[in-house]
Amino acid sequence: MPEEVLFKTEEQVTRTEIAGALRDAADQIESGDVQLTSDTEDQTVTVPESPRFEVELERLTNSETGDERYELEYEIRWTK
Repeated sequence: MPEEVLFKTEEQVTRTEIAGALRDAADQIESGDVQLTSDTEDQTVTVPESPRFEVELERLTNSETGDERYELEYEIRWTK
């Protein structure tokens, strides 16, 4: 299935800023309409009443340096 990225943003911020963004996202998800905004784009989506929710924690190791990094992902998905 081809993938089309409709919105993406990534930046280094503090834990406090992340927590605030997640609280705001939770309120929007609960209302059903989520507005995603960056300096260059806007996207609004309606989340259905019962989407699939996934939480994933990964440890990734750089094969050249041996450095480890972690990814904590919260994913909400549904079919249209």
